[in-house]
Amino acid sequence: MPECYAVIGNPIAHSKSPLIHAAFARQTGADLDYGRLLAEPDDFEEVVHRFFADEGRGLNVTVPFKEQAFRLVDECSPGAAAAGAVNTLIPLPGGRLRGDNTDGVGLVSDLRENHGFAFAGQRVLLLGAGGAARGLLRPLMATGLKELLIANRTVAGATALATAVADLGAVRGCGFTDLGGTDFDLIINATSAGLAGAVPPLPLRCLAPGAWTYDLVYGDTPTPFCCWGLTQGAARALDGLGMLVEQAAESFRLWRGVMPQTAPVIELLRSTQ
Repeated sequence: MPECYAVIGNPIAHSKSPLIHAAFARQTGADLDYGRLLAEPDDFEEVVHRFFADEGRGLNVTVPFKEQAFRLVDECSPGAAAAGAVNTLIPLPGGRLRGDNTDGVGLVSDLRENHGFAFAGQRVLLLGAGGAARGLLRPLMATGLKELLIANRTVAGATALATAVADLGAVRGCGFTDLGGTDFDLIINATSAGLAGAVPPLPLRCLAPGAWTYDLVYGDTPTPFCCWGLTQGAARALDGLGMLVEQAAESFRLWRGVMPQTAPVIELLRSTQ
């Protein structure tokens, strides 16, 4: 019988995770079935426990349940603890669950391995202070960057995130209105502004020469933030499709002990957009 995995969220019908993990399974010769689970906020825990009671081997968690998954697990990785959010559930003996967060690893892997971005000595601006941003903090701080600045509509949210990882290096938080007069080598958009066809309120000329932009979301056409980056002269304006595949690969490794090749899967997804 194939081993069972799934992604849980709401909505979930659009998820590309089954396609990604089916490709990983073909690569590695794994006999597995990866499905989609729709849950409501009031029955999320019940759906999760039922899945693992039925011999499920691993779950990915997507919006809006990552924080709820963090509260559910019995133990978690340092990255998940720092994020306060879990996107990967791993069953342990005795019905216990371990949580991990592979989003930050996926982002860093996509930028560094797939696109050749060199983090060392770079000034990085992270836009947003919600769950998506929190999941990126520890992996970003481990890259050797010169400084991480977190900007958010509410200054308190940004400074709280910065304080949480202040022991890892140079990091501070501010509001969007405090960004004037500073330029950055990489700007990462972890806000939801693009869902409404908008971009965060950034000042002009905040990109250093040769700077890159990166949007966590992706689409069949360039996202609003990617378009903004190109109009501002970014050397590269990337979307988050590669991050999606890379974080999935890290989940696959945590479950099965083998890291699949990601480049062919990213190419497959691009070709089907």
